[in-house]
Amino acid sequence: MKITLNRINDDFLFECTNSQGNSILLDNTTQPGAKGVSPMESVLMAVAGCSGIDVVSILKKQRQEIKSFQAEVEGERVQVDDAKPFKSMQVKFLLEGEIDPKKALKAAELSFEKYCSVSKTLEPNVEIGYEVWVNGEKI
Repeated sequence: MKITLNRINDDFLFECTNSQGNSILLDNTTQPGAKGVSPMESVLMAVAGCSGIDVVSILKKQRQEIKSFQAEVEGERVQVDDAKPFKSMQVKFLLEGEIDPKKALKAAELSFEKYCSVSKTLEPNVEIGYEVWVNGEKI
């Protein structure tokens, strides 16, 4: 796996491109007019995307009818010398459709305990919690 980062303006805007040509923009979001996400926001996005792929994949294999899927991730950071790494993250899955709540909760559990490579990479240093909502009710 490999990505390429290219600076695309005179400040802090970068384009990150994978080997298939897909890209995202990273920027210094503390500056006015930022046109991309911050690198730390991209970490939260990676957790949401990785676990989201897991949850949807598991539920599709179980023939659950997902009409809507959303994830929200909040991260708490802590000062360590000159850096501010994540201390913890909380993931909230919001699903709508003909979905067995127990299966949705189990899918999230499997993602974080077994499958999600992003959260497993962060796990030694970042506490990651999650909750699952199905059709407006917390499971």
